[in-house]
Amino acid sequence: MGGLSGAGEAGTASASRPAPPSTADLSDVVLAVDGGGSKTDVMAIALDGTLVGHARGPGSNPQTRGWHVTGPILDDVRARVLRGLGGRRIVTTHVYLAGLDLHDELVAAEAALRHWDEDGGAPDVLDNDLFALLRAGTLSPDAAALVCGTGINALAVRADGATARFPAIGDISGDWGGGAYLGNRALWHAARAEDGRGPATGLTQAVPASLGYDTVREVTEAIHFGRLEHQAVGRLSPVLFQVAQAGDPVARSVVERQAEEIVLMASVALERLGLGGSAASPVPVVLGGGVLAARHPLLVDGVVDGLAERVPGAVPTWVTAPPVLGAGLAALESVGAGAAALDRYREAVLGRSFASTAAPIR
Repeated sequence: MGGLSGAGEAGTASASRPAPPSTADLSDVVLAVDGGGSKTDVMAIALDGTLVGHARGPGSNPQTRGWHVTGPILDDVRARVLRGLGGRRIVTTHVYLAGLDLHDELVAAEAALRHWDEDGGAPDVLDNDLFALLRAGTLSPDAAALVCGTGINALAVRADGATARFPAIGDISGDWGGGAYLGNRALWHAARAEDGRGPATGLTQAVPASLGYDTVREVTEAIHFGRLEHQAVGRLSPVLFQVAQAGDPVARSVVERQAEEIVLMASVALERLGLGGSAASPVPVVLGGGVLAARHPLLVDGVVDGLAERVPGAVPTWVTAPPVLGAGLAALESVGAGAAALDRYREAVLGRSFASTAAPIR
């Protein structure tokens, strides 16, 4: 089983690479699984790169949801794909999940998904979803990847197999940012502005309006008494960016702080591996997740300028495709698929709508 290296230290890259099956044929498939904080995608891909099946479900981050919730979600989404395979053989499965940051979390994930061996094979590769994002953005052996979606995390890899990772388990590991956190900051600043503890900000009007309320106090009480689910706070991240783009200094300060943190995480990961210190040695920094994929100009400018100042060799590379693209590319490569197959799969993913929890493709 791959994916069990320690997080937070520079160590050996963990992804295993199973040899191409000697009896493989084009009716065989690989499974690619990507699970984040807000969605889960499972792809079945023929060895020629044809997309055979896809299903989407809710988020499956075991760190925040627990395996008692994550496990059934993954089982359900995967089962919807398997039902449409018509007996095709699965030759490898690659699973990349948000929240697999620590060694014990990877061990728990391996145990939780071991039963997949009963109907097609337990994962051959099981690791953090940052590795799927990384493969979606670059083939460079020296690179960094940072996701800013529901949460925030980063890693760097080096050609000799060394990696630099972070625990990424919230405030207790020093994290700052991500969509849920930014939404919380929007509500926090709006509440303080409304009652006079903080500076005036357009968030005071924009936050309650976006949730169907007249005042921030009403939003606060609705969350406190359970009339509004706390997850609604995460939906305030786009509101923060809209108000910031209009020039509001309070909202802008939060976005600027997020840009600083993105630069800091990516830079530290690269520096721990001795990468990116010279413009003569360019290193891709793959940037993904919903917050970054939205390409808000204020955030983009802050990230690009910050990376250029701190890491002269950094080459920012935005990925707006779903991370399951990278998961599928890695799975296909592990069984010897050629360039034509990789291109066919890439085109299928980029041309597909991911708005629905689709049934397997016919």
